[in-house]
Amino acid sequence: MRHMITGAIAAAAMALGAVAAGAQEKLTYLFPAPDFLPAFAPFQLARGKGYFAKEGLEVTFQVGKGGADVATQVALGNADLGGGIGDTPIIVRANGLNIRGVALLGGHGLTQLAWREDSGITGPADLKGKSIGVLSFQDTTYYNLLGVLAAAGLDRSDVDIQAVGPGGIIQLTIAGKLHGFVGVPEWIDAVARTGIRLEQMPVEKLFPAMAQAIIASDDTIARRPEAVRGFVRAVLRAIREIMADPAAAARDYVAIVTQHSGKEEQIEAILRAYATLIYPEAEGQPLGSFDPERIAAVQKFYLDAGIIRTAVPVEDLYTNDFVQ
Repeated sequence: MRHMITGAIAAAAMALGAVAAGAQEKLTYLFPAPDFLPAFAPFQLARGKGYFAKEGLEVTFQVGKGGADVATQVALGNADLGGGIGDTPIIVRANGLNIRGVALLGGHGLTQLAWREDSGITGPADLKGKSIGVLSFQDTTYYNLLGVLAAAGLDRSDVDIQAVGPGGIIQLTIAGKLHGFVGVPEWIDAVARTGIRLEQMPVEKLFPAMAQAIIASDDTIARRPEAVRGFVRAVLRAIREIMADPAAAARDYVAIVTQHSGKEEQIEAILRAYATLIYPEAEGQPLGSFDPERIAAVQKFYLDAGIIRTAVPVEDLYTNDFVQ
């Protein structure tokens, strides 16, 4: 009899487990670039360590064709959530793509201004006449560079701006054909590892740049708020772990994203850069939340610079409802 009861309990537990597994809500996340890049480590950690599953989510990663494509696919409902930068909704919402940021992955700007130590550059004012790389002319790195130039009393005609993609930025900086670039910690690390000495400063010192953002359509937010909330919570949990111990996070990340096997030291350096430069909370802004004043300042600059033709209400560009 005792064995029958034990067996019944075990069978019931298995049945409950099957129900729980079947209850996982499917959700698709679209990256703007290959999902193995260290910039996306929080997402890989959240999935690999089961944080999405604990939120009742079965998450599938897909890769889009850049930020504009991600915004379009999310707006059309072809992906539930996607990746962008805090300013992505500013660029696309005025064009009828009803997306908004639901979490900002850090209190500080993603982009850094970096330059070769032997370039003669000592700060933004010295960029005049120099060759500076950006990802593309439809990318945040370019828009942020324009903001840096304006703050230094320069404009785009004062600088030889080259849109050469991430590989081009790294290779041309190493070769000395670019004096500097606006980019992310991974690119700075890749150049520095060849022995090239770089100086850098956060773009946000001159322009209110923002971090990566998770974006969603108004429709998804209305229909699936708990799925969005769970996804955001899992990613922010991973970010907090990276901030607390970049070395441990790097080991976990490499175990999950095995193409980085053997590169633990390099990954740790990159994650440490994110943990110190980008992820920390801005004053008065809890991790994950947007600052409407910063968004308004960026939108005003983009409007004045002709990057966008019309402004939209700032409250339509973000929500902090999913950040706890």
